[in-house]
This record gives sequence, C-alpha cells and structure tokens, in this order.
Amino acid sequence: MSAELSLLININEPRWDQSTFMGRAKHFFTVTDPRNILLSNKALEDARRVIQNYRMGKVQPGLTEDQLWRAKYIYDSAFHPDTGEKMILIGRMSAQVPMNMTITGCMLTFYRTAPAMVFWQWVNQSFNAIVNYTNRSGDAPITVKQLGTAYVSATTGAVVAALGLKSLTKHLPSIIGRYVPFAAVAAANCINIPLTRQRELKFGIPIMDEHGNRLGESKKAARQAIVQVVISRIGMAAPAMAIPPVIMNALEKRAFMKRYPWMNAPLQIGLVGLTLVFATPLCCAFFPQKSSMRMNRLEPEVQNLIREKNSDIELVYFNKGL
Repeated sequence: MSAELSLLININEPRWDQSTFMGRAKHFFTVTDPRNILLSNKALEDARRVIQNYRMGKVQPGLTEDQLWRAKYIYDSAFHPDTGEKMILIGRMSAQVPMNMTITGCMLTFYRTAPAMVFWQWVNQSFNAIVNYTNRSGDAPITVKQLGTAYVSATTGAVVAALGLKSLTKHLPSIIGRYVPFAAVAAANCINIPLTRQRELKFGIPIMDEHGNRLGESKKAARQAIVQVVISRIGMAAPAMAIPPVIMNALEKRAFMKRYPWMNAPLQIGLVGLTLVFATPLCCAFFPQKSSMRMNRLEPEVQNLIREKNSDIELVYFNKGL
C-alpha cells in the first residue's frame, strides 16, 4: 500500500499553478481557510509528521495524494515556511478573516467619537504587528526594539491620520466620514510593514534558485517583497472597509435599524466578514508567495557572488511573506 503513492509529488510548491491568478487564488483560499485555526495540536503535529516523513522518502501506509496535500496545507497554515517554527495562533493567515472581521467591523461601527477611533486603531495596529512578525520573510530574528519601533510608529501614524481626516470631514456628508478608518488603515500599513520588516531592508532576505538552493541575501528583493505585501494588505482592507459603509448608510435610514440600533455592530461585522472571506485570498493572490526577480535587478555585489557559482542563473526566487 505504501508504494501506491508516488514520491515524485513536489510538496515544496503549492498544489496549483502559481503563474496564473486562478492558481494562486485556489492556493490562498486553502491557506486562509478559517477552519484551520480550530485544528488541535495533535492534528498539526500529525500533518507535520506526514510532511516530514514524505520529504525523507517515507510514505504512511494508505496515504492518498489528496490526504498528502491536505496535510501539506495544514502544515503550511501553522508553521513558518522559512524557520519551521509554529506560528502565533492569531498571526496565522487562517485567523485573518475572524480577527479582521471583528476589528474592522468595530472600527467602522465606532468611528464617530475620537476616543473610540483611537482605541480601535490601536487594537488594529496591535493585531497587525503580530501578523507582520508572524508572516515575515526569511529566518533572521527581529529584536524587541525593532518590533517596538514599528508598533509605536504605525499606531501613531494610524491615529494621527484618523483624527486628522476626521476633523477634515466634519462638514461633509456622513458617508465620507465612514471612510476615515480605511484611509487610516492604508496609511498605517505603509508604515507598519516596512518598519516591522526593517531588518530585511537593512540586511536583505534569502534568495534561491529554482531548485530552492540558497544563493545569498538581497536588499532589493526585500524591497520588492515588502511593496507587494503592502499592496496586498491595502487591497484586502479596501472591499471590507468600502462596501459595508455604503450598505450600512442605507440601512441606518430604515425604520428597522432605528428601532433596533444595537443591530448595527453585528450587521457591520457580518458584512465585513462576508467580504473578507473572498477579499483575503484574492488579494493575497495578487503576487506569488514565491516571488521572483531577474538577476540584473539585484545588487551588483550579489550578482557577482552568484555568477561565481553559477553563470546560467537568470531568475532568483524568494519568499515575499504575507
């Protein structure tokens, strides 16, 4: 029975073709599946054992290809691709939808007063700091000072942006004010992600050939990775923070909402959650997680180092993070 499953399945790559948007979307719908956060430690360890054994050429008796891929995605949902360490539960991509729907829903509900706005921006940046650290690229450690700087700077930026924009929209239609949280979140993402991953910008991230052999580190690859993650994160937030306000603005004029105002928060959170179920994987799919860069775009010293070992390499690859 153990010989039935081929050992030639490449589980170091996603199951679907990552050169197409649809293939990446299928991959990330699996990666961000919220059901994965409900898995027990035993299920995670079982998946890790299946994957580690398979990589060593050992196939569990009766294991099917579908079961192998299921184990692969369970493993990837909980363990960092570069370090192999078990990731913080709320920092995993499978926790994005339930965590973000709660935080974003509350940000959109309680945006009218400055204290509430400050509080929810702080909660959001605290969560973002955990996510950015958990899903960083590379295996280099991040110091407490670097994390603290990124956290304080992003939180300050988000709060200042939110309060500044709120003051500018006082005399504009109420629907405009509903978009202040999104503008603040977009600004904070542009601060939080680069600062959390500043070590990558300073020292570079691991780059590899097409077979996964490490070639060195590149700061230019780090910059490309971080730009792609910032774009994806803003893209994730856009539908969830743009569509529900329009619906809620219309609903709040109805007699039902005036009679049951306590329904505002649950409805807002539900709408955000429905949007995020699709926005999260689809925006992650903007770029392949295993991103690539042409050799001639790397730093000259890195190019020289690689050329000394292999003059035929034209493309290098790296984990951009999420």
